[in-house]
Parts: sequence; C-alpha cells; structure tokens
Amino acid sequence: MSASLSYPVSALNTNIKSRSQILILEPDVAVLDYLRSTLSNQYSLSLFSEEQTLLDRLEQSGDPDLLLLALHTHRDPMPLLTHIRCSKPHLPVIVLSCSAELGDLEMVIRLGVRAIVMKPFLGSDVEQAIEEHLNNAAADREKKIAPSDTMREIPLNESHSFVRSSKRMRDLEAQAALVARADIPLLILGESGTGKEILALYTHKMSSRSSKIFLKVNCAAVPADLLESELFGYEQGAFTGAIKTKPGKFETCTGGTIFLDEIGEMPAILQAKLLQVLQDGTFSRLGSRSPMKVDVRVIAATNINMKEAMANKSFREDLYYRLNGFTLSIPPLRERKDEIPVLSEYFMRKGAKRYNREILPISPALINALTGHHWPGNLRELENVVNRYLVLGDEKAILDELAPRDSFEAVSESNPDAQSGAGLKALVRSLKGEAESTAIAQVLEGTGWNRKAAANDLQISYKALLYKIKQYDLSPQNRA
Repeated sequence: MSASLSYPVSALNTNIKSRSQILILEPDVAVLDYLRSTLSNQYSLSLFSEEQTLLDRLEQSGDPDLLLLALHTHRDPMPLLTHIRCSKPHLPVIVLSCSAELGDLEMVIRLGVRAIVMKPFLGSDVEQAIEEHLNNAAADREKKIAPSDTMREIPLNESHSFVRSSKRMRDLEAQAALVARADIPLLILGESGTGKEILALYTHKMSSRSSKIFLKVNCAAVPADLLESELFGYEQGAFTGAIKTKPGKFETCTGGTIFLDEIGEMPAILQAKLLQVLQDGTFSRLGSRSPMKVDVRVIAATNINMKEAMANKSFREDLYYRLNGFTLSIPPLRERKDEIPVLSEYFMRKGAKRYNREILPISPALINALTGHHWPGNLRELENVVNRYLVLGDEKAILDELAPRDSFEAVSESNPDAQSGAGLKALVRSLKGEAESTAIAQVLEGTGWNRKAAANDLQISYKALLYKIKQYDLSPQNRA
C-alpha cells in the first residue's frame, strides 16, 4: 500500500483566500501527482492517497469547496461515498472513474455526485468539471437560492416524489440510500400517514433492484383468509373456486422489492410462512407441497408498537428480528413542522396537476395555520387539506377548519346545565366527550375517512370506532 499523501495548502499556494479549496482522493500516486501539477496553479489543493486520512481531514477542518473522489474497479466506493454524504451533506463531490458500468454510475449519481469524469482524462477535463460546479454555485449565491440539500424533491414515479427539507429527513434519506445497497430486509416504523410507502419506494429506487418491480401489499386491507393466496399463490383445485393455478405476489415480484405495509396486522399462520421466505427464500403455493425459490427483497412497515405486539404474542419475535435487518423510523409531521411550507407547495403542485386546476397561492396566514395544526393524520391529512383548498378555492374555510377549538366555550354554549351548577363531574364528562369527538374526527380526516385505517391509528377496534362515529354523529358533511 502506498503511503498517504497530503500536501499542505500553504505549500501549493500563497494566495489562499482568492482560490477555491479542493480535496482530492486518488490511491494512484502517479495520477495524484499529475493532478497536483495541472491544478495547483488554479486551486488550493489538499491531496490524499488513503481514505482514512481524507476522513480525518474532513472531521478536523472546515468544509472545502469541492471533493474530487477517484473510483477504482477493485474497490467498492459506495461505503466511503455514503459516509461522506451523511457526514458532509453539503460537500459537492466530483467522481473520477475508470468504470463505464451503467449500474455503478447510476448509483453514484443518486448519491448526489455533481459530475463524473471518465479516465483516462486530461487535466483540462477535470478543470472544466470543477469550473462548471464553481460557476453554478456562484450563480446560486447571487440569486440567493438555497442549497439543493436544504430542499430536495426526488421523483419516484408519475405520482409520487420523495420530498424533504429538514436535517432530520435529510439524515433519513442518507440512511435509506446506504441501506438500499445492502439488500437486507428493512423495517420502516412510523405513524399512519407519515410516508412509509414513499420511503420504501425511495429505498427501492436507490437499490440495485431499481429496474425491477416494486409491489405493495397492504396486510390490513386484505382479509386474513385471502392474504395467503394473495402473497404465495395457489394451485388449481386448492380450494373451491380455484379453477386454475395463480402465482402470488412473491412470484410476480421476483428480482424486485415487495413492500408489506401494516405488517403488524399479518395473521400468525402467515407470519410463519413469511419467516421461511426470509430465512431461505422458499415457500409453497397454497395446495402444493413443492417448494419454490424466489429472489425478493422484503421491506415491511407498521404503525404499531412492535415490542408490545411481541409481548402480547400477536407478532412473532423471530420474524421481527428477521425483518429488522435495519430499521428506519419516520418522525411524525408535528415533529418536523419546518417542512410544512415545502410539503404544502409540493402537494399544491401535485393536486393542481391531478385535478387540472390552477395553482393557488399559499398566504402567510395559511402557512401559520398549517404550521400551528397538530396533524394527527400527518402528511396524508396535510395533502387532503391542501386538496380541499385547491378544489374549494376558499382560504377562509380552510383557516376556519384549522382554527383551534375552545372546548370549554363550546361546552358552555351547548350545555347550559354546566353553567347553572350541574356539577364538576358533568362538566368534565362533557369536556372529555368534546375532546374525544374532535380527536376522532381529526384522525378520520387524516385518513380520508377510511374507517379501518382510522381505527388502526386510534388503536381501537373497528366496531368501537363505528360506535363512536354514531355516538358523536360524525360524518364528512358535518365536518365541512
């Protein structure tokens, strides 16, 4: 192994302040020396031939203007590149590569590399790539454009994008990009409506399986007696009505990614079968004894407390640890309210395209109301509110809808007995009922009045929710 080289900036350039600071990692010392000789007159350089020396420099000193990172076919660059993107998300990176493999280059680009210069190259090729980046960065500063890593919108398909602007979500994006490469099972945790499916789709797009199918199965939406045949297929004659053999989702998804949403609702008998698939990649169709082998990556998601589910024996502990190759936890919207303006604008553009309407302005008053809301339904609820504003065109109606309710005043007006001394217990009971009614209505709004999803969010039975809806006379019309 060659000795690590690190040229001090002062040795290369005496007019440091006027020159951009460039870090270069190149294990080939001859190439490193060539870059030094061709670039040192234009830039302040620090050169490294070993990864750890570069990482030490990045940790100990301020951010440079640019990093040139050489890729070699005999060494996997992704761990290093991912580490740099996580620790220095704003650091621009240009890759020097001798590989023209499309898959390798796509993965590098997805991790935010600004440019790729193919070897063999001339010094002028590298200088041109550097200048293009520096000129673009200067133009952005003049226009006061925020760095791309502050707000980012990554299209995933025709109808969905991964949108983020907070540091917390930026870190989650970097973690997902790293896990995507490992091809291990992934468990995504988060409240209903936080965007678990979007994160799963983003992970798939960042993986080597991105050209293959991404298939979603909602374990809570499919009846338990049909879920097994839905996932694993069945043979002709396996049951009444099975007039011909049908492949299941795992077969359909071979080579790709299957997303098992609401995995916590999966029946125990299917949990055992899924465990077998995760262990050795084999399963049997319903009505067959012949095992089949598939190559499928499993991403699962749930909004339930998995530790409580395991303690209650409703979810297998061994399956949990198989699924939990890595866990990503999405914070609720109320814990990242700084993203609400960005997300509102995105949902406005998305809704305008979907409903063929003109984009409406989102005023500061509306932004304040959106930011002040608690959002029990998270992103799904926010999108519904933005869509209602888009369709109705009435900002005041949305402001009234989002306005906090004074439960005490509402009860006092509707319950004169409370004012005339009916007693503290009656008053508390009325207040509790009003608060419960409001909370249930907000969750129903957040799920688009999907009662099964709302029952899951509220962690009550479906029948109990129907009783509460009837008790409080809740309906979309009454909430309008």
